[in-house]
Formats: sequence, C-alpha cells, structure tokens
Amino acid sequence: MTKILIIGGGYAGFTTARQLEKKLNPGEAQVTLVDPLPYMTYQPFLPEVASGSIEPRHAVVSHRRHLKRTRVITAEVTKVDHASKTATIKPADGDEYTLGYDIVVMTAGAVSRTFPIPGIAENAVGLKQVEEAVWVRDTMIDNFNRASTMAPGPERSRLLTFVVVGGGFAGIEAFAEMRSLATALLADYPSLQFDDVQFHLIEAAGRIMPEVAEETALSVIKNLAERGATVHLNTQCTSAVDGVVETSNGDKFPTDVIVWTAGQMANPLAKGFTDLPVNERGNVRVRADLRVEGDDGIVQDAWAAGDVAAVPDLSGGGVAGYCVPNAQHAVRQAKVLAGNLVATLRGDAPTDYYHENMGAVAGLGLGFGAFQSGKRGMTGFIAWLMHRGYHGMAIPTYERKARVFSNWCSQTVWGRDFVSLSKVREPKHFFERFAARPKPAAKKPAAKKPAAAAKQADS
Repeated sequence: MTKILIIGGGYAGFTTARQLEKKLNPGEAQVTLVDPLPYMTYQPFLPEVASGSIEPRHAVVSHRRHLKRTRVITAEVTKVDHASKTATIKPADGDEYTLGYDIVVMTAGAVSRTFPIPGIAENAVGLKQVEEAVWVRDTMIDNFNRASTMAPGPERSRLLTFVVVGGGFAGIEAFAEMRSLATALLADYPSLQFDDVQFHLIEAAGRIMPEVAEETALSVIKNLAERGATVHLNTQCTSAVDGVVETSNGDKFPTDVIVWTAGQMANPLAKGFTDLPVNERGNVRVRADLRVEGDDGIVQDAWAAGDVAAVPDLSGGGVAGYCVPNAQHAVRQAKVLAGNLVATLRGDAPTDYYHENMGAVAGLGLGFGAFQSGKRGMTGFIAWLMHRGYHGMAIPTYERKARVFSNWCSQTVWGRDFVSLSKVREPKHFFERFAARPKPAAKKPAAKKPAAAAKQADS
C-alpha cells in the first residue's frame, strides 16, 4: 500500500487524517500521523479555558479515539529527508528510529514567536497549548486566594496585576476573558475591591485587532476600559526581568502572570530539519493546490497545509498574497488537501484551495463579543452569541461539540467553577508529607577486642 505520513496532529493534520479515512478505499493506502501530543488542541477556545468557561479536556480532541484507521504515533519528528523519503522519529521514551514513507504531508503548525527581550523566556507564557491556558486560570485563582489574606501593599498588588503582550485576536480575547474571570472572582473575595485588580495589554502598533474595522476596535477598547482593563497602544515591552514588565513608555508592572501573544511563526522543524523548500519566514512553499513547490517546480509526493505552509490566497484577501494562519483556513485547507491527495493517487487532477473570508468573530468575556464582515461590524451580546455559535459548531466531532455546549449551559445555571487544581503539578506532595518511612537502621556497637589482643596492640 501507499504509505502516507502526516507530520503534525493539529487542525490541519487531524482533519487531513479524518478526511483520508473517509475518502480512501480499504487497502488503498496506509496513513500514519505523528505528533508529540496525543490530541488536537482547538486553539480558539483557549481564552475560554483560561477564564474557566470551558473545561480543558473539552477543548482538545483525542487522536486515537477519533482516528480509527490511522496509525497514530505519539512522538516528535526530528528530521525529514524527502530525498530518501524517510523521517526520524523520537519517542518520549526510547531511541530514535527511521520511518519510511511514500507521501509526506507537512502540517506541523506554528509556535509562539518571541523576541530577545530580557526576562520574557523565563517569566512569560504563551497561549498556544491547553496546558498554558490551564496554568493561567489556576494561577489567577491562586493569586486571588493569596491576596485575599494580605494587607494592601506591593506584594498584594503584584499578585493582582496581569499583563498580556500582543493586541491581535488571540491577545485581545485572552485579555478580555481573563478580565471577565477576575471580575467574577471578586464576588467571592469581599476583602478585595474592583480597583485592586490591574490589567494591562501592551501593543506595539497604533491599534488592536487588525482583522476588524477601526470603529469596532475602538468600541472594544472602550468596553475594556469600562471593565477596568487598560490597553497601551504604540507601546513595546522592553523587559520582564524578575516578573517586572517594563515598557517603552517608562511604565513598570510587577506581575506573576505575563501572557505572550505577540505573533507566531512556522514550526522550526520545517526550516531547520527538512529538505523541503521554505520561504524567508520558514513556511513550506506550496501551490494553491497544496502541493509543495520549489524553484524547480513541484516536489513530488510532498504536501503541506495549515500554519506551517505559505498557501496562496486566491481570493485576494490575505496578507502579502497568502492565507492568514488561523484555524478556519487550516481546517478548510486540510479538506482540500485530502481530496487532492486521493485524486492524484487515482490519476485525477487536484483542485486549488479557494476561500473568501466571510468575517471574523471574537469572544471578549461573558456576554460581550465582536463581529466584522466586510464594512459591517458590531460589538456586544449578539456578537458574543455569534462567536459561541460559530466556534461551538467548528470544533471537530459531535462528541466535542456536545461537551462544549453542555459546558456553556451549565455555566449559565451554576456560574464558573473557581476551583484551582494547580497542585496537580506536585501530585506526590500530599502523599509524601505523611507517608510512613522505614526507621534508620540502628548502629551496631563496636566489637570489643580480646584482652590479649588489646595488650599486644598497646605494646
């Protein structure tokens, strides 16, 4: 059988594998998916995971549960040699090994793009993985618990100050959802007041959310200001040493929570560890039909899609001629890629990926959202409902849709669950603290020397 290797199990990789399972005849090809994680993360829901609106496990989709005919390998791909059609696989436990293939599909996604700002690597956290969102949620709740027992002062102020760097969709959604969580938490902490909690978003450009009209963006900033959250435009983060965020305007914000959302870049695997052609930004170069293309033309038996690929935007609505790296494009590209791959296996011609962006929606805390379609934009409750409706239906599998909607319904009745599980990072602490241990072995008394030997030694 033709061996198809999919590298990366995010939106594009997971969707490609699911579509291939539907389109391929039994015995027509063997599909293998390799990813370091055993699940796909639906990243548009991470801000709501951070705010406690969605349970973390409901924002991810298990590879093995939903890919029944795909061989799933939970490991890293450390090298791809397409010239010999081999990939080097490194499991978490065990030695590296080489896996051969006939066709490779590069869907390794993107990672947070950072700059060499002092202290960011040590003190900030991204928002690309569900584990990061859980950390933000638990840390915020823990900080409120600690601050509620303190007298006003620098340490309490530090615990109640939260900073987000980056004013794109991801940053604004995270910022607004975190502010929404903090406001809800205040009801359970009478010793803390609204003005005790400080939220700061730092954006280097002169506006936020470039995907929406400026009027819509200004409406979002106004709403955030009314909720006690400050947006600093035309401002850069210059340092975060020891958790003290310093800006180009001279401000200093001591904090325990710095969320970095100032851009993303293609997975470095594509540029540094493969022989596939990439552009200057490290994205795999592909044609509109999602076949990899180099200077000498099409690279046979190589495909790519999603955030790792530079996919031409034939609608003319992209950035610099390419599709914007987001979940919506990745899922749609994957469906086209799977169809094209099967078509070429059967001797048919592939089709180009074409999608006109119908608009953008953002959830900005409970009951408030933003929507933009062409020149028409709105903010408020209706936009928030549109955001939840769209993404609730967009997350893969009916099982996950049902769980997400049930989360929202139960939250409407019971409110958010404010229990922090941060101690899960130290699971043995409680057991080890009180566990009985063997008593130290008693020291044996030194053996007495015989009298004759003792006299001989003295002499």
